[in-house]
Amino acid sequence: MSPNLRNSEDEARELAPRLRILYVVLMISTAVIFSRLWYLQIIKGHELSSFSEKNLIKAIKRPAERGLFLDRDGQILVENLPGYNAVISPQYAKDLPELAKAMQPVLKIPADTIVELVKKSRRQNGPFRNVVIKENLTLDEVIKLNHIRFEQSGLDIEEVILRHYPLKENGAQLLGYVGEISKSKIQTLNKKYADEIKNGNHLDAFEQGDIVGKNGLERVWEAEVRGRRGLNFVEVDARGRELNRSDSKFLGLKDKPESHGHNLVLTLDRDLQEAAYLAMQRQDHIGPRIGALVAMKSNGEILAWVNTPSFDPNEFSLGISQETWSKLVNDPNKPLRNKVIQDHYAPGSTIKPIIASAALQEKVIEKNTVVFAPGSMRYGRRTYHDSLKGGHGNITVREAIERSSNIFFYKMGIELGIDNMAKYASLLGLGQKTDLQVPNEVSGLFPTSKWKLDVKGEPWQPGENLSNAIGQGFVLTTLLQMAVAYNAIGLEGKVYKPYLVKKIISRDNKLLAEFQPEMIRDVSKPNAEGVYVSPAHLKTVKEGMWAVANGARGTARYWKIPGVEMAGKTGTSQVMSFSADQIYNKCEKRPFFERHHGSYVGFAPADKPEITVAVLAEHSCHGSTGAAPIVRDVIQAYMEKYHPERTKSKSSTTADKPLVRHDEVPDEDQLDEETITQ
Repeated sequence: MSPNLRNSEDEARELAPRLRILYVVLMISTAVIFSRLWYLQIIKGHELSSFSEKNLIKAIKRPAERGLFLDRDGQILVENLPGYNAVISPQYAKDLPELAKAMQPVLKIPADTIVELVKKSRRQNGPFRNVVIKENLTLDEVIKLNHIRFEQSGLDIEEVILRHYPLKENGAQLLGYVGEISKSKIQTLNKKYADEIKNGNHLDAFEQGDIVGKNGLERVWEAEVRGRRGLNFVEVDARGRELNRSDSKFLGLKDKPESHGHNLVLTLDRDLQEAAYLAMQRQDHIGPRIGALVAMKSNGEILAWVNTPSFDPNEFSLGISQETWSKLVNDPNKPLRNKVIQDHYAPGSTIKPIIASAALQEKVIEKNTVVFAPGSMRYGRRTYHDSLKGGHGNITVREAIERSSNIFFYKMGIELGIDNMAKYASLLGLGQKTDLQVPNEVSGLFPTSKWKLDVKGEPWQPGENLSNAIGQGFVLTTLLQMAVAYNAIGLEGKVYKPYLVKKIISRDNKLLAEFQPEMIRDVSKPNAEGVYVSPAHLKTVKEGMWAVANGARGTARYWKIPGVEMAGKTGTSQVMSFSADQIYNKCEKRPFFERHHGSYVGFAPADKPEITVAVLAEHSCHGSTGAAPIVRDVIQAYMEKYHPERTKSKSSTTADKPLVRHDEVPDEDQLDEETITQ
């Protein structure tokens, strides 16, 4: 049929099959759409409704307060204070440049810097992690930022808990400090405390942004003082701002209350700690001491622990600046180091009571044996000098300790040999860690002939016995080791392990753990190798130490406490060797870092010790003037607190008022008890 003769009915019949296909497609599409709507609204309606409502719910983590550190009397050593941070939630910040511009005049932070902080966090942590713009806001900043929150979206004022150290620089190296956990430490700490975290009763998994102990007791007792964070659910508007609607439905989401950390009751005595720090700041001809101090009760309880110079751990809690950190790290006097246990020194003449114990026990001498101690002696091809230019003449072991004769102890070293000396030093704890729960303790060293062969690849030389016998040569000890050893001598054999934590208690004062004194050995009884020092010999050594503080020629005789008798030993260790023409030069005239270290370890009362104090005063030239007055002040503070009836006078207590003028105190002999060879 010609196209010109086709009518509409013909065209309709031709299109009918196509229309039927179109109708089927439309019907199927409609059925699919309605089926999907039915599925979403009827079958999944409740679930999707809940999901939609949850998009309006914001989970807020509530940090737990770290446990307090208390002293033995319940006085606060470390506490918590409230603080506020300005944070931006990237997912809610609709106009970040405008928000940053509004925050700039309040926080005094350039808007570009704020924007860059948020963008950097977005790249590294995603859009849902809050970005801290400024920590430790002032009250004025909080008020002004709250006004901005109503104008701009994405800004929050985050309430935080700040760690506070009331003693500031005093005891900082021991107590430690806190800071934000590093990414590398998250996995390490989660692995270390896996059992506690799995238990879930007191410890959460560590996460980015957590505040953790970085050093000192804060670090060691992290699991006990950390606590468990809480979680609150709040309804927010489209800008992420919290709504105060009482009819909010949290769809079964329950708040999880935080669980505060446990409190530590330490053995420290805050009053004595403050007295010790004040004593180390002594204003005399030497000035504030650079060094360390540790005071210990006779049962091993640490009463005071000071390192100077120091730092303020509160600066770490608030976010330490790069400038301050750089100054601390580059300070030549090392304020960040815990000198009580982290540094070891040549003990100098403080080693002599231990060598005397060995000589008596090995029958090299007896109590009343007289030894000739001239001003110098030849051994091999060298000349060894005494600490007194003219020598001490004929003296007993008691007098040798009192006057600190080098020649006497050179002769003891020759007779004993290094391995015998090492046996008795080890018996009293030298050259080994005390295992006190404080980070970075070093073991020190008391050498043996085997040690030198193994480490140096050289045999031990007989001449080396002399220098090591007076605490020089290879001998290195920590201040804590010397306190433990002297405490054992004072107790006539009992070696107590030092410790710092008496109790762990909950926030409601429930006792969770308690620690008791631990006597680890008695040196007056034979050990497995049969080595010991008889009580009679220990008494003889104590008599010499009593004479140091009370005898007519004692090197610490100028630092008495009225009504209380001390015993101890001064020491002066050189930091470099000097030629024969320099050995009699006055120490104070040398450049500061060439001056000798002064030390003194003493205990009181001399007959039945209750407290042992060890002090190292770097570059102070003499133990008698650099360290002995510090020990005296701390022991006097202890006696005035615990035994006021024993102290007859309180007029000479303060650290800036010595009993005698410094120019009345003789040099600690001409050579400062040092080892000099020619």
